[in-house]
Amino acid sequence: MEKYISPEGEEFIVEEQATNRILNEGIPFIIVDIKERRLTIKENGLFVYSDARGNIASDNTAGLGFYTADTRFLSCWELLVNGREPILLSTGAQRDYMAHIELTNADITEGEQLKIAQETINIRRLRVLAGGLQERIRIKNYNPVAVDLFLEFSFFADFADMFEVRGMRREKRGRLFKPKLTGDTLTLAYLGQDDILRRTRIDLPGEPDSHREELNKIIIGYNVRLEGRGRAVLNFVIQPVTGDSQVTVPGFNRAISNLRSSYQDWEQSCTTIETDNELFNSVLERGRDDLRSLMTGTEHGSIICAGIPWYVAPFGRDSLIAALQALPLNPEPARSTLEILAHYQGVKVDLWRDEEPGKIMHELRQGELASLGEIPHTPYYGSIDSTPLFLLMMTEYYKWTADLDFLRRHKQAIVAAVAWIDDYGDADGDGFVEYQRKSRRGLINQGWKDSHNAIAHDNGEMARAPIALSEVQAYVYYAKKRLVQLFRDFGDDDVADRLAGEAAELKKRFNEAFWLEDVGFYAMALDGDKRPVKTVASNAGQCLWSGIADEEKAELVAKKLVAPPMFSGWGIRTVSKDATIYNPMSYHNGSVWPHDNAIIVRGLKRYNCVRETEHVASGLFDAAIHHPYFRLPELFCGFTRRGRNAPVEYPVACSPQAWAAGTMLMVLQSILGLTPDAPNNILWVNDPTLPPWLNRVKFSNLRIGPSRLDITFTRQEGVTSFTVPKKHGKLRIVMEE
Repeated sequence: MEKYISPEGEEFIVEEQATNRILNEGIPFIIVDIKERRLTIKENGLFVYSDARGNIASDNTAGLGFYTADTRFLSCWELLVNGREPILLSTGAQRDYMAHIELTNADITEGEQLKIAQETINIRRLRVLAGGLQERIRIKNYNPVAVDLFLEFSFFADFADMFEVRGMRREKRGRLFKPKLTGDTLTLAYLGQDDILRRTRIDLPGEPDSHREELNKIIIGYNVRLEGRGRAVLNFVIQPVTGDSQVTVPGFNRAISNLRSSYQDWEQSCTTIETDNELFNSVLERGRDDLRSLMTGTEHGSIICAGIPWYVAPFGRDSLIAALQALPLNPEPARSTLEILAHYQGVKVDLWRDEEPGKIMHELRQGELASLGEIPHTPYYGSIDSTPLFLLMMTEYYKWTADLDFLRRHKQAIVAAVAWIDDYGDADGDGFVEYQRKSRRGLINQGWKDSHNAIAHDNGEMARAPIALSEVQAYVYYAKKRLVQLFRDFGDDDVADRLAGEAAELKKRFNEAFWLEDVGFYAMALDGDKRPVKTVASNAGQCLWSGIADEEKAELVAKKLVAPPMFSGWGIRTVSKDATIYNPMSYHNGSVWPHDNAIIVRGLKRYNCVRETEHVASGLFDAAIHHPYFRLPELFCGFTRRGRNAPVEYPVACSPQAWAAGTMLMVLQSILGLTPDAPNNILWVNDPTLPPWLNRVKFSNLRIGPSRLDITFTRQEGVTSFTVPKKHGKLRIVMEE
């Protein structure tokens, strides 16, 4: 019997059987094995992903668990009442940080005698995240006589790294320890190969009346006697502990009060948006609250993490786009995101991590595998678009805030990012930015469509690297064009002139190389042989946002985007139904991504494609109100909308997810034609056009640089106009032709 003594003197016994089983069998995960609704809550770096009853089944294959720091600190948590699973009445997580579950009992018998009739016991599970996971279980007896219940709770922690949960097999693993029950405290522990002791400390509602160990779990039991109409309350506090870290956990009621106040503070710091459509108000409020829930602290500030459950980590592309979408709401996420990404900007050539000087990271992880260097995410830089998006975000933040001091402090990062685009980004010197994987554990495809099979020719053949994506050239063009004003304000006119010339040349060459005359559309990409990838895909739609498309070409692209092969009725598909690789149930080859559509809507509006803009915006709104909590998920299947059906769920979509949360904010900004120019004290309004389902929109406390204003848009007889009832500052509002 092997023992381990922690630095604090705590003794653990190695659980050889469980350690070997997990190593030999791996972590059970089937990517489509998600057959029922899941319950997700998150606060800061903590999140819980459970079934609708609040349970985390032992050996579940859906990745359920209690996580923090890319580690699953609880892989089993099950509740039984007199040996039976309670019956679900309702479940919900309207508040991102809290879940409310109502359960009742099945018939409870002893032999053939009915002891407690079904639906006479109510079990309420209230769950909140604050420093740890706290759960209050209230049991209410609706019988007039006393009843005796036996409640069993099963616990286990595999301490799996998130990459293990998602299917990565390991050759070696650390040591799991036997569960340690001391009075009313249960400790689950694991010593990783990185020599870090990870523990799950569970403060129980009292010393258990019974306990036993089974394979993969410890089961503790409580005898609960409820008088007629009586009640009992059981409180659990589950705290993840890494190394010698200790976090103070507030009491249950204090935790809820603090979190409510935090969300109220966030709401009050944001622009208030009110419309005459209550459903749309709910969609916007959900997006606002989800952005707050995805804000996660790091040692360098807070950043919007990409999504729950698979991507609760700082990202380059995802965090940047979500923060950009949120700028009309609140500029702080953009500022902190830029700070963090500038801190992690590449400084050397490191093939393992796909790092290069000036490059902006793709993804940062902090679990055991990252600590051991078995994955390159420390951080990993395999993203071709994070760097131009970083530059674009810098300019967009400046347009909203006029915060030139912030930009000056990060001028070196901006210059380095531009240099990366021109040197490493365009390795063959053909004027286009392309990618090719260097890390053996890196991504094959490194645009936002990063599935291994996402970039394919119209005959189904996978495109060969290096690959130049169409939307990436558009991002580069837009970034350089927008940097011109910034460098003039820096006093660097020579740099500004050079960037203006490079942007103009890129636009000319892009329209020559990527335009498919026989298709009337832009190529998805150029492959390693400079052959156009002719698959009709949404990438071309994202190009419109930047203005890189020639006017007459943009009109053809817009029409094709909203034609039936591309438009599902809920949104624009990632690829056309006519494409060889089309599959409406795939991740990137036929599904609908809300953020993709939001960027396309912005581009459609830029080219004054009003009908197409309204068409896509309406589909997205309809999709949102069909999803739980009026929350758009990361993606949904691309099946054609028919009759009164709802969008078909993608089984493992993140929800909430960052750039899905910001989608309708970006759509609203686009259809209203709002373009800030804070350095020049101007808010441009370009042909605002409200759709038929929206007759009034009011922004209160909208911030443009140092100015604040209220602005109301009204639709009457098909014509949208606006008024400015309140304004503080020197801002001018100008109608743009």
